[in-house]
Amino acid sequence: MHVFAKCENFTTSRELRAIGLYPYFQPIEESCDTTVVIRGERKIMVGSNNYMGLTHDPRILEAAKASLDRYGSGNTGSRFLNGNLDIHDRLEEELARFVGKEAGLVFSTGYLTNLGTLSALCGRNDTIYVDKFDHACIQDGARLGFGRVQRFAHGDYDKLRRMLASEKEERGKLVTVDGVYSMEGDLADLPTLVEFRREFAAGLVVDDAHSLGVVGPHGDGTAAHFGLTDEVDLITGTFSKSFASIGGFVAGTETIIEYLRNNARALIFSASMPPSAVATVLKALEIIREEPERREQLWSNTRKMMDGFRSIGFDIGPTETPIVPILVGPMEKTFRFWRELFDAGVFTNPVVPPAVPEGSCRLRTSYMATHTEEQLDFVLECVERIGKKLQVV
Repeated sequence: MHVFAKCENFTTSRELRAIGLYPYFQPIEESCDTTVVIRGERKIMVGSNNYMGLTHDPRILEAAKASLDRYGSGNTGSRFLNGNLDIHDRLEEELARFVGKEAGLVFSTGYLTNLGTLSALCGRNDTIYVDKFDHACIQDGARLGFGRVQRFAHGDYDKLRRMLASEKEERGKLVTVDGVYSMEGDLADLPTLVEFRREFAAGLVVDDAHSLGVVGPHGDGTAAHFGLTDEVDLITGTFSKSFASIGGFVAGTETIIEYLRNNARALIFSASMPPSAVATVLKALEIIREEPERREQLWSNTRKMMDGFRSIGFDIGPTETPIVPILVGPMEKTFRFWRELFDAGVFTNPVVPPAVPEGSCRLRTSYMATHTEEQLDFVLECVERIGKKLQVV
């Protein structure tokens, strides 16, 4: 059948497996915070988004176990109907307070958060403006709405301004960006975007998936980092990074959140977050608030790796966060670099098109508060040795 022809013609993954260079879907057999075991071999994990290092914290595990006893393993329905727990409501209140907004709404995943929020907000008389490097869930949420989608090159705010200026005044305008870009590690220029918001009466949504717990005076995100919380209309986030769980949320005014609560299809027609996941996020949020030294250690580790890679001669791009890419360029060399590091005991993520532009393939590394000096030194030694061998530096 013609509809399946594309499947028959897709051979890339098989070809990479045949030569031992397929890097994805690696079967982790055991996880111990900063290390994992794959096929019986232990690797130092520098490919995780577990920035705060909380996935194995005993307080987190205890909270998750206690919730299983009280609520069971799952809710078997959407929050709209039978799947709303009191701890869902409590989490929304805590998150809204944490990011400085009136109200919050919890979704089953971070992906569904942006999918549901953007598709519900953008109607036929609206235009949504999307940075081309925004996460896939933003791109897909924009497309799912009935509004017009305008995309601009990453960080090209001059182009964005021209697009906003040329839009009909009567159309609604919504700009949506990542607070921290997941493959580059750089921050959105919120001061400039806030100026556009004022000048063109546009809404502004910031996805803080990689920001929460990491940037801001209290780990409270990109808007707080710039002192612009009141100028950002909606803040979205995920629980699969610093919060050591799964799920997502959007926070904003009570009016907007109430609209989304009753109109976001990704919320209404999805089963709710399981109680163990909710309890995990609540405890993680408590720890992030009460232990700022974790964030300080994360930044100490981040600076060490940035300085280390730069001193060796690697190009790590414009990163400003614990996401530290090692730019390689050609796809095959990137996969070979990944494989040799993997065999040496270092887990990284090779990133290739369409996740990044052609010719800018990279190894995405990211760091945790719980990485030790010895582990980081080992990573630097391996990356330097193999990078020189493959003539990346």
